[in-house]
Amino acid sequence: MSADDPPSDGGYGDDATPRFGFFTDTSVCIGCKACEVACKEWNAIPEDGLEFSGNSYDNTGGLGADTWRHVAFIEQRKPLGDQKSEAGAVDLGLPGFERPGDATDAGDRTAFRWLMSSDVCKHCTHAACLDVCPTGSLFRTEFGTVVVQEDICNGCGYCVSACPYGVIDQRQDDGRAWKCTMCYDRMGDGMEPACAKACPTDSIQFGELDVLRERADARLAQLHDAGIDDARLYGHDPDDGVGGDGAFFLLLDEPEVYGLPPDPVVTTRDLPTMWKHAGIAAAGMLTGLAAVFLGRSR
Repeated sequence: MSADDPPSDGGYGDDATPRFGFFTDTSVCIGCKACEVACKEWNAIPEDGLEFSGNSYDNTGGLGADTWRHVAFIEQRKPLGDQKSEAGAVDLGLPGFERPGDATDAGDRTAFRWLMSSDVCKHCTHAACLDVCPTGSLFRTEFGTVVVQEDICNGCGYCVSACPYGVIDQRQDDGRAWKCTMCYDRMGDGMEPACAKACPTDSIQFGELDVLRERADARLAQLHDAGIDDARLYGHDPDDGVGGDGAFFLLLDEPEVYGLPPDPVVTTRDLPTMWKHAGIAAAGMLTGLAAVFLGRSR
């Protein structure tokens, strides 16, 4: 398996279009859900109902066939970081609350943070969904993104189980697979995806992947200098189990806190070895059967 980015793997050669992607800086996400709304409006995604989950303001629950952007809300009894100013601790304006048994000290009430993150398809470098699709419905675009052509999807669901992030989902009414396309139609006209266009804080940043990676490194260093030691990049490393993601994140806690797998691996990684072993086993079985029949014929 090559460590190169998919566009060169896919045969675009020296004239390849630069690979594009998303960098989501969760440290500036305000949970407005403008990205969710813009995504639904532009892509004409069906309304998927409103069920109050009781999980803070997260009523979407996760990504699905009718939810291509999902804003997670994670409430933690933990301060944001040791950011200081000449006047002392920076007031971030986060809400405080009291519950039975909580300390009533004002300093304790401010030891609270709200982690918010807009999740999306990762557009993996090594995408298992592409490997298992039997109809070619899933394809790699000239921008390095992964898109589903719903008109030739046969609803087999292989891609659903192959995705290491649990992103792809089948729509109940027709069984076809759906997910984020990174607004492939907008990109073809030189426009940025609807979610990035609608984001008021630039938490969702769109552009050439190499440029975004450099920007992410600089932002991570800035947060570490500010005393936020838990900040980390996720999906940024081209040497990880999926070859790096086309949509990666700056997180303020462990990936599991955001519902992300800590060490994702392309699920088709071992298929060549498995087929090799299966072939050897089949050859051995056929050899044994041949020996049995030859022995009986004597």
